Amino acid sequence: MTKKILIINGPNLNLLGEREESKYGTITLDELKNNCESHAKSIGFKIKFEQSNIEGEIVTMIQKAKGIFDGIIINAAGYTHTSVAILDALLAIKLPTIEVHITNIYNREEFRKKSLISKAARGIICGFGINGYIMALDSMKEIYNK
Repeated sequence: MTKKILIINGPNLNLLGEREESKYGTITLDELKNNCESHAKSIGFKIKFEQSNIEGEIVTMIQKAKGIFDGIIINAAGYTHTSVAILDALLAIKLPTIEVHITNIYNREEFRKKSLISKAARGIICGFGINGYIMALDSMKEIYNK
C-alpha cells in the first residue's frame, strides 16, 4: 500500500523565491511542491503539500492527519521557535514526524537555535536548502522500510 505523507510549511514559506534569496534560494513554493511530488512518486509515496501563515491552521492540519496520513514532514518556519500548540498537536497524533529547515537554524540568530517542535520529531534536517525536503522523504522511506 502506498504511504501518504503530509508536508506542512509554515509562515512566509509562500514567499520562497522572492525573499532573502541568499538564505532560501530562488525556487518557489510551487516548484518545491512539484519537486517533492515527483520524488515522492519515484519512491512509492503520495504526498499532500500544504502551507499556512496561521498557527491554528497548522495545528488543525496536524490533527486531521491522524488516520489519513502515515507521516508528517514539517517546516514550521518561525513557529518552530515559539509554538507549543504545534508541538502538542504533533505529540498527540503520534505519527512519524521529520522536522525540516532550509537554513541551518543553529548557525543563525540565537533565538532560532531553539526548536520547540523537535521533541516530536524523529529527526531534524537543516541547512541543505530545499534538498532537505527530498532528504526528509528518503528518511521517511527508511522509517517504513525497517
